[in-house]
Amino acid sequence: MTQPHNEQDEQTPSTPEELREQVEQTREELGETVQALAGRTDVKARAREKATEARHQATVKAGQLKTKAADVAHQVQDRLPDPVKDKAAHAAEQARTRATQAGHLLQEKAPEPVRHTAAQGAQAARDNRSLLLAAAAGAVMVWLACRRRKE
Repeated sequence: MTQPHNEQDEQTPSTPEELREQVEQTREELGETVQALAGRTDVKARAREKATEARHQATVKAGQLKTKAADVAHQVQDRLPDPVKDKAAHAAEQARTRATQAGHLLQEKAPEPVRHTAAQGAQAARDNRSLLLAAAAGAVMVWLACRRRKE
């Protein structure tokens, strides 16, 4: 049988020092290869890296969407006629009053875990006020469009 051709067979060291250098170089290359393979097989580390990158991208995208929603809300508010703005303000005031009443009732009758969850929801609504306003303005626009089609 014939042995496979190997480049190192052609470069057989002539002195023990050259042999040591070649062995040391081979060890370094083998160490680098093992580290590269270990990096590829470390699933947890790769998953953490991808999760971190995904979180960063989601944060950036959320910021962009929040800004865009605020811009759209301002554009919609600028285009609304004054009577519609007045009706929306009146409806918002009524909603605030009813929400306050419901909040008082909730505090009186609801168990602690429900109150805690409701408080978290209220905080989320306060934190995303622009987005809620944009959604409300969009709903008003859809309602007006549907109303005009019926007339």
